[in-house]
Amino acid sequence: DTMQGRVGDEGGRTRRRRRRLAKSNKVAAFHQVPVKTLYAWRYEGKGPRARRVGRHLRYSWEDVDVWLASAAADG
Repeated sequence: DTMQGRVGDEGGRTRRRRRRLAKSNKVAAFHQVPVKTLYAWRYEGKGPRARRVGRHLRYSWEDVDVWLASAAADG
């Protein structure tokens, strides 16, 4: 469900399948940090970009990947 790939449609064409937005607990588990740390990173402007969906925070896996790559490049 969170994998991005190509799927065929009825006409044999391929189209990109969207990756689902991730909940805070999934992103925290991916980084092996507590959810509170993820919230602290957001407050400090350090963590991956999050979006509000109603009252809830959701993360795009693409944004998580970009943030992780930039954090690794920064040392």
